[in-house]
Amino acid sequence: MKKYALVVFNGDPMCFIHVLLNALEMHTKGHVARIIIEGAATKLLPELESKEHFLHALWQKAKAAGLIEGICKACSNKLGTLAAARELGFTLLDEMSGHPSLTRYREEGFELITF
Repeated sequence: MKKYALVVFNGDPMCFIHVLLNALEMHTKGHVARIIIEGAATKLLPELESKEHFLHALWQKAKAAGLIEGICKACSNKLGTLAAARELGFTLLDEMSGHPSLTRYREEGFELITF
């Protein structure tokens, strides 16, 4: 079993779809997959929750599988989605000056993949 941390910075939904698909596939194949939402991607949170959004079903599957590790606190604050992240009950990742510590994931044996 391998451990993957998929770190998504890109706020383009066409990029985000690949994060969801890969994390779900890794999970299905028995690997540990965690999605870390950073940078401009934090702005997608309200959109992904909309039932009309084309990624909504995949987003719900990833959430139900427990694949969302958390949201960057500093970036979601800067981009206006901190309240949404809190309302949705996501972990706010802030151990490195308000941002997630990728070093921690490496130290825990995760392979980092960035999008």
